[in-house]
Amino acid sequence: MIRFYGYFRSSSSYRCRIAFNLKGIDYDFVPVHLLKDGGEQKKPEYRERNPQMLVPTLEAGDMVVGQSMAILEWLEEKYPEPAFLPDDPDDRARVRAFADIIACDIHPLQNLRVLSYLRENYGEDQEGVERWCQRWIGDGLAACEQLLARREKQTTFCFGETPGLADICLVPQVFSAHRFKVDLAAMPLVRGIHDACEALPAFAEAHPSKQPDAT
Repeated sequence: MIRFYGYFRSSSSYRCRIAFNLKGIDYDFVPVHLLKDGGEQKKPEYRERNPQMLVPTLEAGDMVVGQSMAILEWLEEKYPEPAFLPDDPDDRARVRAFADIIACDIHPLQNLRVLSYLRENYGEDQEGVERWCQRWIGDGLAACEQLLARREKQTTFCFGETPGLADICLVPQVFSAHRFKVDLAAMPLVRGIHDACEALPAFAEAHPSKQPDAT
């Protein structure tokens, strides 16, 4: 049995939920509330599993791993169908680069601990935090829009007619963009792909509002 520790509003947890759904994998969900009681991720029992005190964390037998992208790679290798990556090495690199714009460049700057640091050490209010997120999420998704526009063939999903790793990363990031009031008017491809994904049960059921720990 796979045990998955996550938080309903965490983008990285959201990615993993989509991936589980697409591959049809059952798992035991353990909620880790990032705000309750000072943050359940900081408690000793969770810190022992994940020294970074971040979500998500996956346990499968003796294997314990954090970091959503590592979890997604593990799922892809352990359960190869349906595939999240194309067969061609060049295409795989393009998909990974797109996903990494979100996972490595955008998402870390909107992480709860970063936003808390802005509030606690720089005196930013909610408006200031939203301006910060609008800048970095907006810039990152604008780059994603350009990459989508450069595709040789315009497809329903990011890089094909079935969703893959890029879509798994994009949809939670658009959720965060809406949350922080990022203007996506100039990003029709991002919006269109997001809507196509949301029409699929695997994505719709992974939405934060549908999770048992949503508050």
